[in-house]
Amino acid sequence: MRELVETIAKALVDDPTQVRTTEEMEEDTTVIKLTVAKEDMGRIIGKEGRTAKAIRTLLNAVSTKDNKKAVLKIVE
Repeated sequence: MRELVETIAKALVDDPTQVRTTEEMEEDTTVIKLTVAKEDMGRIIGKEGRTAKAIRTLLNAVSTKDNKKAVLKIVE
């Protein structure tokens, strides 16, 4: 799941070398933290958060398929 988020983010940003993802467990949920360059934050979030919502929807579909829970946190 982490690789999926990282691949999508690298395709969206201007500086893919600044894309970092980490995966942590909180209770029964996998938390994927995405960090990008400050200049690319708008590209990841999108207008009215649509891009971020789309990434979260894909992550939810993949995690549900594996009978797991996952959430995406976009951090600076």
